[in-house]
Order: sequence, then C-alpha cells, then structure tokens
Amino acid sequence: MTVVVDSRNDFTLEAYRRVAWCSEAVRLSDSSVARMRERRAQFMSLLDTEPDRVVYGVTTGYGQMAGQRLDPAARAAQAARAPWAPAANFGEPLPQRVVRGLVFTRLVNYVEGHAAITPELACAVAEMLSSGTLPPVPAVGAASAGEILPLAHLFAPLAERFELKEKDSLCLVNGSPCAAALITDAVLAAGARIEVATRVFALSAEAIRSPRDAYDQALEEFWGDEYEAGVLAALRGLLDGGDAQRRPYQAPVSFRALPRVLGQAARAAGQAREVACVSLAAITDNPVYLPPDEAHPAGRVLSNGGFHNAAAYPALDNLAASWADLALVCDRQVNRLLDGSVSLLPDYLIPAEGGYIGCLGFVSADFAEQARHAAQRTFLPGSEGGGFGQNDLAVPTFAAWRKEREAARCLEANLAILAAVASQALHVTGRQAPPSLASFLAEIRGLYPPMERQRAPGPDAGALAAHFGRRIIPDTAR
Repeated sequence: MTVVVDSRNDFTLEAYRRVAWCSEAVRLSDSSVARMRERRAQFMSLLDTEPDRVVYGVTTGYGQMAGQRLDPAARAAQAARAPWAPAANFGEPLPQRVVRGLVFTRLVNYVEGHAAITPELACAVAEMLSSGTLPPVPAVGAASAGEILPLAHLFAPLAERFELKEKDSLCLVNGSPCAAALITDAVLAAGARIEVATRVFALSAEAIRSPRDAYDQALEEFWGDEYEAGVLAALRGLLDGGDAQRRPYQAPVSFRALPRVLGQAARAAGQAREVACVSLAAITDNPVYLPPDEAHPAGRVLSNGGFHNAAAYPALDNLAASWADLALVCDRQVNRLLDGSVSLLPDYLIPAEGGYIGCLGFVSADFAEQARHAAQRTFLPGSEGGGFGQNDLAVPTFAAWRKEREAARCLEANLAILAAVASQALHVTGRQAPPSLASFLAEIRGLYPPMERQRAPGPDAGALAAHFGRRIIPDTAR
C-alpha cells in the first residue's frame, strides 16, 4: 500500500500510522509536484527581481550569521553545502518507526509549495520511506533552537547526493516535524495503553470483589465529564457477569477513585490527540513562502518561529503524569490485594501448596517511583547552553518524549504485576473472570501461570510486561 499526499489535509493520524507504524510508502501527487514547481519558480523570481530583499538563510547567513548579507556567489556556495554541521548530538537512537514519522511529517511543508523546495528533492525525501532502513537519529542531546540537530542526521546524507540550490538545505532541517512525529507517536500508543490498563484494573476490581456502586451509571451524570463517563461505562461492561457476591463494604480508595484517575489519563490522551492533529497539518517552515496575491504580486517570505512547537511537550508531560499516577494506583492495588486484612482474601494469596508472590509489592513500589521521577515537568531550557546569539531559546520536545516513554514503560511493568496478582487472587479463591475478561485472563496466565509452588516471580512478570508492550506497540512498529 502507498499513502498519496496532495495537500496539508492528507496529514492525518491514520496516514501517519500507516506510514510510520505499518511501513507503507508515500508518494507525492502529481498536482502537488506541479504546485511545488510553480512555487519554486515564483520564489526564485522573487529573489531575482528583488535582489535587496532580506531572506533568512538565502540572502543572509545562518543562525548567528543572520546579519551577514551574501552576494550571489556566496549565496550559491552556502546553498550547495549539505547540512552536516548541526548533526552534533549523539547517543541512543530513535526507534525506526519514529524516524519514519519524521520523514512523513517533513513533507507537510512541501506539498502546497510553502517551503519553495526544489521538487526533485522533495520527491527524494518521500522516496526515503521506500528505501528500507533510515539513517539513525539520536534521541538525546537535541535541545536546539528548533529541530536542526536531529533533522541534520536524517537528511544530510540525502543532501549529499543533490546539487542543492537556494533554500533547499533549510527545507530539510527547519520547521517542527519532529514535534509532530513525537506527539503523534505517543498518541497512537496512548489509546492502546489505556485499553490495556482498563482491562487490568477491571480484573483487579473483580479480584477484590469491589462493589459495583463505584462504577454506577448514575455517576456519569453526577460527575459531568465525558472521559470519566467513558471509563465508568467500560468498567461496567468488563465487570458484567462477574461474581454476584461482593465485598460487604466499600473497596479501598484506589478502587473507588480509579474511574476519575483513569478518566484523567483518557483526557490527557484526548488533548494530546488534538495537539497531534494540529501539528501534523501545520506549515512550520522558516522562512515560509507565500505565493503572489493582489497585495503582494511577487509573493512574500516570512521569517517566523514555526519551528518551535510549544504545545507538544506540555501534552507529552500530561501523558507522562497520567502514566505515573496510574503506576501508583497499580502499586496501591497490588498491596491491598496482598493484604488479607484489607482485601478479605487469603494473606499474600498463598495456595495450600505454597507459592509466595508478596515481593512483587516491593517491585511495584519501585516502578511507581521511577514513573514519578520520569514525569517531572518539562520547561524551556533555562541555561545559555540551550542557545547562543540569535538562537536563544531551545525546544525541549525530545526530553519530554523520552520522559513520557519511560513513565509509560514503568506503568506497563506495574500493570503486569497487578494483572499477575489479580489472577492469583482469582486462582486461590477458585473464581472465574467475568465473561468479557475471560480471554484476557487466559492471555495473562499463558505468560504468568498461577503460583502453585515457589518459583521466581520476576521473569514471568517481565515477560507479561513485554507482552503488554507489544499489545500497545506491535513488534512490526518497533
């Protein structure tokens, strides 16, 4: 399959998923190539007819050299250089699915001609998505004024193979395609992660026989929140047909407040989705070209800050905070289930033959703390090391994405622990899961069988966490 893009409207979450996660190719439509060719000619005509016009990075130097005017020879020499200089960061690389996402989101500035890129170069960028493995792009050390550091790693090798003209190099490394790709990647995973979490928490609620009052439909109207209402409905559906004999009094707070905490995670995911949809279709090039109109017969070039996506990193932070909160809820529920005085279940869920799993409570506490540490708020870099000269403000989106990913990893670990403990609770009390959770429980037990006799709990818990991770991000997208 091939994704054909013609305009900004073609850059959607579904198109991104197909290209980045499912490795589909991309083709620029014939009309978009023709439009780029027309805009390129108009841009070059503007330069030729108004030689005194200041166009950043074209008639001037880059970055701290923006005040330096270039004569035609210097202009051509600067344009011909591949953008290797910004490829200064190093370290852990981004997953290939994210790198594919960067290439896809790079194209949005091109398709309507606002980058004024040479059309052949734009088509070559699209063709990178059909060429197999892409260049490694470091995920760390990328807090630059814009996204030129990671984009240089990705596109400089391609640029080496082209006779670059004015503005071509800027079209490769300017704008904010990285922010669009990072927030979209997180959003695609977030929905699946919340679905897994909802199933695990429902299984835990069944294990402790949580009274259904805490998930009653009447609460949807009382609370008045669409996300919490969705969680309440999902939990009711999953618990339907469960044990008719419930606890004689209310469950611990971690079970009763769950719909609101899980609802907040759904809200964070919904808000991040909105940011992703806007970011995917945004024109963020600097300088950006506007074609001729009645007021500007030669067109316009605007120097701007489109390369700074100020919405992506707070949205990533909100996701990370929700993952950390849910990891803590997991820890609390694990330890409540293990404590017979609270759960009204056998202490530590030990069957007659033995098989102690109490130490999983220590592990869940550590993962919850790691998630809290990862979810600390991201701010604009405050030291002068984040910028110099004109480049006096850096973008922290990569840092926010790494933290969100770490908080998510810790949540998945704690979901695995909670799932194992809930499964054990049902096992030692001889109960079945509700019908809607029966296959999910079988899936859990296929990797973490109930404890009949003593064994090391860690390896099976790790395997289950990895399995949940694959449900969220399939192996084909890793």
